Amino acid sequence: MSAVRMMLMLCDREEISRGLAEGLGFKEIASRVGRDPSVISREVARHGGRHLYRAEAADQTASVSRARPKVFAVERSGRLRAVVCRQLRRGWSPASIAGRLAIDYPQDEACRVSHEAIYQWVYAQPVSTLTRELISLRTGRKARRGGRRPPPAPRIREPVYLDERPAEVAGRAVPGHWEGDLVVGKDGKTAVATLVERVSRFLILVPLTGRDSLTVGEAIIATTGGLPAQIRRSLTWDCGTEMARHATITATGLPVFFAHPHSPWERGSNENLNRIVREFFPKGVAITSDPEYLATVACEINDRPRKIHNWKKPSEIFTELVEANASTG
Repeated sequence: MSAVRMMLMLCDREEISRGLAEGLGFKEIASRVGRDPSVISREVARHGGRHLYRAEAADQTASVSRARPKVFAVERSGRLRAVVCRQLRRGWSPASIAGRLAIDYPQDEACRVSHEAIYQWVYAQPVSTLTRELISLRTGRKARRGGRRPPPAPRIREPVYLDERPAEVAGRAVPGHWEGDLVVGKDGKTAVATLVERVSRFLILVPLTGRDSLTVGEAIIATTGGLPAQIRRSLTWDCGTEMARHATITATGLPVFFAHPHSPWERGSNENLNRIVREFFPKGVAITSDPEYLATVACEINDRPRKIHNWKKPSEIFTELVEANASTG
């Protein structure tokens, strides 16, 4: 019998339900309703399986699925839409929002949505609506686009490359290994140093009054000097001239290593956090050196849940690392 591509009607689904109740196989049920066995198999699997299949419920679900235009997943629950909008305004990524829903609303099954559904919902909104409701993605994009920007050429002299780092750094199992870089403000006149701990992805923003190697080196030494020795094992930087005095930092017990030229992925955690820091200090804007304000920004970023940590926050992970090393130190 050849397969017939026709919609299953309620009467067909009732026949399927009766066949399942009688314990018939898919081939026998398919013969009754005049369909291919694969159609019956998919229909039953799609609507609860052999033990939970109900003809009327399956027909209603199929009717909703066929409806056009479809309602966006974010719009199916008023509470879900409110949560998504609130967290987008706070700068959370769609992945962070989707991953945290099951943790923050464990009893509300309606508060579940994929990160892709959130992206689709944002991209489908008129720009005027997004502006009016103060909703935006961290990237600021209103639609998907491709392209990549080539990294700048490094200029540090005689760097000690990360090939010479301890092998434990690559595995991210041992805390205390940091990645660093500068985020530069308007006209290159202001900047802030970003330090990211590789295990926890915890961020420290280092205030700077200049971009020269002396200022940057002294600021990093002052900032990292108060960290426990077990949380202060190494620092990986790019090849910018602001790290020309890296030997002075290494002399304090924090050895400095450099990523290879044109290899930003070798400092992937830092590059990712720099993009988030740019939400607070967009290009073309002067960057403050106020320690309290920078600490507030870092606290906000460290309070965002991460998929890599099963939606725990970097602040939570870093605290656990410090306490664990304090108890064993």
